[in-house]
Amino acid sequence: MSLATVDRVLNARPGVRAATAEKVEAAIKSLGFSRDLNASLMARARDLSVVFFIPDGSNEFMDSLADAVARRFGQALADRIHIETRRIKALDSAGLARSLDALDARACDCAVIVAGEAPEVLAAVDAAHRRGIAVMTLVSDLPGSARRNFIGIDNVAAGRTAASLMGRFLPGGGKVALIAGSLHLRDHAERRDGFEAALRAEFPGLAIIGPLEGHDERSETASIVETLLADHPDLAGLYNLGAGNSGLVAALEASGRAGKIRVIAHELTMPTRAGLIGGAIDVVLDQNPDGEIREAISAARALALGTSGSAVTDPIEIGIFLRDNLR
Repeated sequence: MSLATVDRVLNARPGVRAATAEKVEAAIKSLGFSRDLNASLMARARDLSVVFFIPDGSNEFMDSLADAVARRFGQALADRIHIETRRIKALDSAGLARSLDALDARACDCAVIVAGEAPEVLAAVDAAHRRGIAVMTLVSDLPGSARRNFIGIDNVAAGRTAASLMGRFLPGGGKVALIAGSLHLRDHAERRDGFEAALRAEFPGLAIIGPLEGHDERSETASIVETLLADHPDLAGLYNLGAGNSGLVAALEASGRAGKIRVIAHELTMPTRAGLIGGAIDVVLDQNPDGEIREAISAARALALGTSGSAVTDPIEIGIFLRDNLR
C-alpha cells in the first residue's frame, strides 16, 4: 500500500477503493494515530475559511450570534482560520440557497447556517457538500440533508423544560398560549413537540391555545399577544418558543396584565432581560451564543482538516434564568 493511498484516506480524498480505505482506517485505529490539526493548518497553502450565514431582521438573538462571531475573529485569525458573517433576510430560504450555491470550494471550507427545512435549502446543502464544502447547522438542524454537524441545544428538551416550569407555575390549570416564529424551523417545531407532550403527560389541566406564528418579528408578536389577551381574558400562561420578545413585553405592559400571566421565553437578550427585571417574563431559556460559535469554529476546523464524518463538540446546555440569577 503506497503512502499516496494512505494520504488520500487521511484527507478524505476520492480514488481509494472502499476495502482499501477500511484497511487503512483499521490500521490507523490499531496504532492509536491522531491527526495534529495544528500541523495540518500550518501545512495548508491558505487559511481555513468559515462563513456564517445568520438571519437579519429584528431577532435580537441572531444579532447576538453575529456579535459572537465578530468577537472570535482575532483569535481565529491567529489560528489561521478566517471567519466572516453574511446576514441573510430572515426566513428567506431562496436567498440562503442562492448564497450557498455561490460559494466556491477553493475559497470556502465550511459554511455554518441557520435555516428552515425548505427543499431549496436542503438541495443547496447537498450541492455544497458535493463541491467539497462542509456545511453545519446552527440553532436549528437539517437532519435530512448532507450537513456534517449540528451545533445547538436539545430543543425537544427545551420544550419539555418549559412545560415542566409552566405546570408548576399553574398548579390549578388554565389556558396557555403558544407563540412560534415559524414551525418550518425545526428548533421551533421540536420545542412545540416537547412542550405539548410534557403537558399532556404531566399537566392535563392546562389547555393549549395555538401555536400562532409571529415570524420572530416584534410587531407581529405584539399583535398576536394583544389579540390573545382580548380573546382570552382568563389566559393564565404564555410560552414564546421563538423571538419577537420586545413586542411580547410591550403588549403585556400596555394591557396592564404584565406579571399576572406566567410567561416563558427563549434567549437572554436585552428585551428578555428587561422583561425579567420588570416582571413581564418569569423564565428565560438560553442557549449561550458565545458557546455555540466557539463550538462551531472548533467543529469546522475538525471537519476541514480531519477524517471523521462528523465533529465531536461539547453539548450546548440550556441555561435557565429568572430575575434572581441574571448574569
